Formats: sequence, C-alpha cells, structure tokens
Amino acid sequence: MLIRDCAIQSVNTFGEDVRDGLGRAGQKTLPSKYLYDDIGSALFEAITRLPEYGLTRAEERILRKHSRDIAEWLTAHGMVVELGSGSGRKTRQILESLAHHQSMTYCPIEISSAALVSCERELDDLAHVSILGFEAEYLDGLSRAVARRKYGASVMVLFLGSSIGNFDRAPAEDFLRRIRQTIEPGDTLLLGTDIEKPLAQLVPAYADSLGVTEAFNRNLLARINRELGGDFDLSRFEHVALYNTHERRIEMHLRSVEAQTVNLEESSFTFRSDETIWTESCYKYGRYEAVKMASRTGFECVMQWVDEEWGFAENLLVAV
Repeated sequence: MLIRDCAIQSVNTFGEDVRDGLGRAGQKTLPSKYLYDDIGSALFEAITRLPEYGLTRAEERILRKHSRDIAEWLTAHGMVVELGSGSGRKTRQILESLAHHQSMTYCPIEISSAALVSCERELDDLAHVSILGFEAEYLDGLSRAVARRKYGASVMVLFLGSSIGNFDRAPAEDFLRRIRQTIEPGDTLLLGTDIEKPLAQLVPAYADSLGVTEAFNRNLLARINRELGGDFDLSRFEHVALYNTHERRIEMHLRSVEAQTVNLEESSFTFRSDETIWTESCYKYGRYEAVKMASRTGFECVMQWVDEEWGFAENLLVAV
C-alpha cells in the first residue's frame, strides 16, 4: 500500500521560474523539472517504449541480468530510495531480488502525483515491500526518507535512466556530493549514465517519428497556459533536438516559428522568429567517466555493468 508524504513546490515558485527564464537576456530557458507534470510524466513513459529510445530497454536488460548482484549490497530490513521513480517498471527487477528473503521499504520520490499512483499500481503486489512515496523534489524527499531508516539498516539510492544527464557537469557532481552528505558510509547509489554513441542512433531518441517527444516538450507550454494563465499558441512553436558536440549533450528547444508576443498574467514576452526556449539538456558520458565522478564526490565505484547494444552503464557506488 502506498503511503504518501507530500511537500511539493508551489504554483508561485513555478511562476517565478517561468518569468525569470523567459525574461532573461539572451537564451530563454525553462527548468526541465517542469516538463514532468502528470501529463508530461505520462508522455515520457510513452517515450521510453518507442523504438528510437533504446535507453530504457538497455537499462532493463542490465537490471534483469544483475539484480541479484545489486541486491547483495543491501542489508536486511534495508531501504531503497528512488529519485524520480516514474512508473516503477524498471525498479521491479531490483525490488524482487531484494525482497526475496527480507522485508524492506521502498521510497519512490516524484514531483508528479500521477507517477506515484502509477508506481503503486506497478509494485503493490510485491511481497515484503512497504511503499512510502514522497511527492517532493529529489534531495528534500531523500532527506525525509532516510530520516525514517531503521537502526542498523542500509540505504540504497537509485538514480536510474539518464537523469544525472539533465544536470550540467559541475552541478551534476555537486548533486552527487549532496546525496553523499545525506546518506551514511556504506550506503550505496545505483547511478545510470548514458554513454556517447553515434549521432544517427542518438538524435532520433529525442526526435521520434511519431512526435511523442515533441508533444512532451510542447506540453510545458500547455502547462504554463493551464496553471499560470499563459496564452501560448502551441502551433507557433516547434520541437528541436540537437547535439552539442563540444559539450557532449543533446539539447531540447522550442523554436518560435514567427515573431510573436506571449502574455502571462501581468507579464509579456516577445520572441523573434527562430528564437528558442531551451527546455532540457541530456549529457552523455564516457564509459568510465562515472568512476572518476564517484571518486570526486565521496563514493567508490565498486561495480559497473554496460549494455553494449545501446551504450548505457549502470554504476554501483558505495559511500566512503
């Protein structure tokens, strides 16, 4: 049964971030976390099943093959905390192995209430697993979850998919350090990193032929209209996915197809033709880059599993 502990960002914070990002000089931006409202989370779940998006299937192959190896790092009555659980589909492999001979607590952390409900439906049938969901930002939810650990129990943090790739490189390492400061020596972090690959394979994963990723990206503008009273005309913005070779990242943008003005409550924002709003970055990593990141942020990488078909690494880090 899912018990939910809620402390989510306010509409005011959303509005402030939107006005700040659209009003800045130079490149307009919107924080990628706002892509994942209930509709956006459902669209992203659809993206993970598209033929062009091989990342999720790669991670599922790794977890099917190595879930028992991962389970050995959690003590009896341990706690698993997942940052950005989504539907929980991938996590089932790990939880089934962990809970085979012991009871445990699973804490999904999500900013989408619909994602938490979906996670419950996916995992509620698992024996010996208590689910305590947190509708919160990553680090806030992690702090509140580990505060409930039982005496002597270990914590395993899951940060799966390519979620670390949504951070710029320096903030990504700072985020890992803050995770390390929140957990204890001997606790573990299972970190997914998407490996650099040919552009012919990479770019279509963010610009699929069915247009699901485009709908996911444009839904951010629809969310602004719904929640903040904006008047974005979605037909006047197009989805753009490009690869920045120097930074080794996919960039998702929304390009204004013509000069226009958009209104938001008391504010208005002008767009030149072809001007973009940068909505998300997806950084790619070298095969052993996570090992070096671990050593710089208070962890040791003790295991790494790589899916060669897609080019994806699952990295098991231990807090030192």
